[in-house]
Amino acid sequence: MSKYQFSGKYGTCSYLSLKQVFFVYSWFESLENHIFKDMDLCLTLLLICLCCQGATNAEVAEDQSAPVIPLIPLIPSQPIEKEESSETLEPAAPTEAAATSNTSSEASAEEEFTDDCQSVSRRPKSQQAITAAIQKLGVQLLQNLETTPEQPNIIISPLSISLALSQLALGAKNETEELLMHHLHENTVPCYHQSLRNVLVQLRNRDLQIATRIFLHQGTEVKPEFLHKSQQFYDSEPAVLESLQQINEWVENATNGKMADFLSSLPPNLLLMLINAVHFKGEWKARFDPNFTSRGVFYIDDLHMVDVDVMEDAKHQLSFFTDNELEAQVARFPFTKLMSLLVIMPESGHVNVSSISAKLTISDLYERLPKETAVQVKVPKFKLEQSQELDSVLIKLGLEEIFLNPNLADISDGPLLVSSVKHKSSMEINEDGAEAAATTNIVISRAANPVFHLIQPFFFVLMDDVTQIPVFMGVINNPNPGAPVLQRGYFGSKDKVGMPFDKDHMGSFGGPPK
Repeated sequence: MSKYQFSGKYGTCSYLSLKQVFFVYSWFESLENHIFKDMDLCLTLLLICLCCQGATNAEVAEDQSAPVIPLIPLIPSQPIEKEESSETLEPAAPTEAAATSNTSSEASAEEEFTDDCQSVSRRPKSQQAITAAIQKLGVQLLQNLETTPEQPNIIISPLSISLALSQLALGAKNETEELLMHHLHENTVPCYHQSLRNVLVQLRNRDLQIATRIFLHQGTEVKPEFLHKSQQFYDSEPAVLESLQQINEWVENATNGKMADFLSSLPPNLLLMLINAVHFKGEWKARFDPNFTSRGVFYIDDLHMVDVDVMEDAKHQLSFFTDNELEAQVARFPFTKLMSLLVIMPESGHVNVSSISAKLTISDLYERLPKETAVQVKVPKFKLEQSQELDSVLIKLGLEEIFLNPNLADISDGPLLVSSVKHKSSMEINEDGAEAAATTNIVISRAANPVFHLIQPFFFVLMDDVTQIPVFMGVINNPNPGAPVLQRGYFGSKDKVGMPFDKDHMGSFGGPPK
């Protein structure tokens, strides 16, 4: 199986590598978080490569030493011959700006052209079902992804992965389509693709930019209906694939320069590559003053802690509560334009995603949030970047067929299968480029305000406030994994009033349990 290098300082990338001739879909989502003024929170990319069954050993062995990010590679049973296409496509400019939503194209292909389907897809029930399905998929993936001492944290983009699998489903038929649709929404959403598109249109009205393009190898015979549906639902406009540089420049442009050299080489026998990029740039509703950032500690467990940079605010406007059933504290950090960072910090200091999801859904927690109030807040700065092989996780969830014998006949003639699924994500919360605001005169003290100190392992969701779609989701067990691990009780860091950050000296709503 060929491997495709992927790099990006601030980003999330997922590849669906379809090893035939189709490199069908890549969803890139970028969100880099600047806690003060401008925040680019994270990036996500998904690539789908289709390959024909019966790849040669040489193809399988090629570039195995290189890091990869194919999401779903498929393999053709016969060598691919170059043929002249009956249609010619105009090459896309290498630096073309990210494609934007076209609300006039909300009509779908097939039965979703009907007025009835248009009406059904706009119902609140359809939106709620889409949200619940994406939340559930994200939680299921987190439940099956394991942490290690070297990789103590997890970050994924449920939205990115859902979009990639949804576009793959556009080309699936019969049992394969039914299987994908079952895992995407459990058959709860009529007119699924149109309903998902309506949700995406809402997301594009935020500080969230979504861009998609299909690159076709010259002579590639992709079924027109697949291209048509991809464009109608996901704004995937086709363009002739000319060079590796063309791809990398489009990705860099679509991610506002946050991800350069996305690919190091093009996969062999490439017919189609679909790339989707998402970039989020927002501003905290209640800003942090970098003048009050200081060294503190984060408690990894009952015995260990690490030094971290901690952002502080004595009167931060925050919505939070303690959930007795979850035995956790829940807080929402809002952005100015209908996006929020929801955090759940178990009092035990151990994040059990299965336990949390079994008791309440993300939407349940969100709906229970009280009005904002002035809170003394401490939040660690952190930066995450992680790649995951999702093949085994998707197989555990019941999607084994797409790796063995899928029916993707609506994409192109010839047997295709998925060879691998990879996902890469990154998220950064920091204060780079921030300016002091009205809070510069705040003195951090142990005031009478309630406190929320995010200083032990927590679960987080970057979500849209209206649709409650989880754009990013993850678990932070150690926000500074490269730092030396210290024994608890080591007073190496002190706060603004000279108190050491240790559980026996934290009078705390948000501190570690005693």
